[in-house]
Amino acid sequence: MTERKPVDCWLTDMDGVLVREQSAIEGAAEFIQTMRTSGRRFLVLTNNSIYTPRDLRARLRGSGIDLPEESIWTSALATAQFLDDQRAGGSAYVVGESGLTTALHDIGYVMTERDPDYVVLGETRTYSFEAITRAIRLIEGGARFIATNPDPSGPSLEGTLPATGAVAALITRATGVQPYYIGKPNPLMMRSALNRMEAHSETTVMVGDRMDTDIISGLEAGMRTVLVLTGSTRRDQVERFPYRPTRVVDSVADLIPLVAELDPTAG
Repeated sequence: MTERKPVDCWLTDMDGVLVREQSAIEGAAEFIQTMRTSGRRFLVLTNNSIYTPRDLRARLRGSGIDLPEESIWTSALATAQFLDDQRAGGSAYVVGESGLTTALHDIGYVMTERDPDYVVLGETRTYSFEAITRAIRLIEGGARFIATNPDPSGPSLEGTLPATGAVAALITRATGVQPYYIGKPNPLMMRSALNRMEAHSETTVMVGDRMDTDIISGLEAGMRTVLVLTGSTRRDQVERFPYRPTRVVDSVADLIPLVAELDPTAG
């Protein structure tokens, strides 16, 4: 086996790693501050396509986490980059909110209901039967089907909410067409984040709270991975998966003294 290279860059999930609902997880603010003062390159990732990076920065600051806008990478941004690479200057019918529509406008896409190149489904708190019906008919008419992420549900203060994957399943059931998902666990999102940082997978660590999205996508992108136990996956569930994280810690607070080390996943 070849010797592993020192860690230069970090990718970290947001929900379950840095915040839980609207509250910061203990140690998260210090973890981000340590990253910034140490000069490490890093990005915070989220499958949530509702908000723009500016919106998310404001929400995180309200939780006590000071994170630059340019250090946030969303599934909406990854989706826009993918579409720009695939069909620059195209058109889309979008079911989603400002995080997604802003990202597509920024790459020069036209939002239209008339013969769009793509139907792009993102997360929203205001799904309408009319919009879903329009999406179904456009896909039946030949539009390509893209979804920002496959998450079937998400948390809220009131309980579980249906998310992008659940609505995508409804559209697939009606049309027989499967979407191409951009966000985690597709390693494409990891690769786009690495490219944004000008980083290499061999020198980057992915920190996440879900074995079935964060850890598997980090592994498939060639990165070392750290599972934190402050979110979805419990310690007793780790052994059920056919793959393992490089390291398991209680929370990002445990990673603060390791940020400056050459190999924070050792031991």
